[in-house]
Amino acid sequence: MTRLRCAILDDYYDVALTLADWPRISDRADVTAFNHHFPSEQDAASALKDFEIICAMRERTPFPRSLLASLPKLKLLITSGMRNAAIDLEAAKEHGVVVCGTQYGRDPTAPLTMGLILELTRKIGRENARMHAGEPWQKLGGIEIEGKTLGVIGLGKLGSKIAGLAQAFGMNVIAWSPNLTAERCKEVGVGYATKDELFATADIITIHVVLSPRSRGLVGREDLARMKETAYLVNTARGPIVDETALLEVLQQKKIAGAGIDVFSVEPLPVDHPFRKLDNLVLTPHLGYVTEESFRSHYGQMVDCIDAWFKGEAPRRLA
Repeated sequence: MTRLRCAILDDYYDVALTLADWPRISDRADVTAFNHHFPSEQDAASALKDFEIICAMRERTPFPRSLLASLPKLKLLITSGMRNAAIDLEAAKEHGVVVCGTQYGRDPTAPLTMGLILELTRKIGRENARMHAGEPWQKLGGIEIEGKTLGVIGLGKLGSKIAGLAQAFGMNVIAWSPNLTAERCKEVGVGYATKDELFATADIITIHVVLSPRSRGLVGREDLARMKETAYLVNTARGPIVDETALLEVLQQKKIAGAGIDVFSVEPLPVDHPFRKLDNLVLTPHLGYVTEESFRSHYGQMVDCIDAWFKGEAPRRLA
């Protein structure tokens, strides 16, 4: 049997080969982990042109039609998660590439969201940095979130989980999304608001909708302008959901208190991006799903998918 080549992409932490049973497929495939991000599509095409199997971590490396056309040997493309907007599924099908995904046990994005909210309001990380830098004592005052209003955009599985966590902290919760109903809000135990009401009244707004053509730019300039000067915006969903140019302007002009952002329109975030220069913006490098447990689950299921595919069985397909 001809041995195939398998690439694991964007293994920034250099853990992929230790967190799953890759030796299980070692008799049929040679596995190579790439620990760096490809800076361009051309770099990705050059590095991956001889691989039949590719394991992608979420949308870190996009697979548009042009890249798929540059990978003539590719037969199996696996992504963590059962949804990946960065893969052109139609083009993959045309090129005869099987695309499948892995499932989440738990979603660790919710605790990260609460962490960003606490950092924005209590300045934990900034005071920690000051203490380690030798500063004598406290300087940055915080605000209490108990009694404040959290506005949740998107009340699906993740948004509902955030609502419950916020209520445990004593927050009032309201929600809105394009298809959200008052009945759904009642089921979850939160208040229903229109989009204008949510942006005008919430003390903290957090985004939990899926990126799609409909949600791209969902949070725009007019929405940000409605926010209170004391309000915060948190985005752990996807960068393009928010008009980043408009967000940069309101933060630079101090028209809102601040923001906590884990996702960006261009990732990795360029080192010279103006976001990096703002003191009212908490930045994290797309950490929503980055936990040891999550990696073990995704990489383990990738091995399962490859093994099933080799055996002629049907892996969990995206299309």
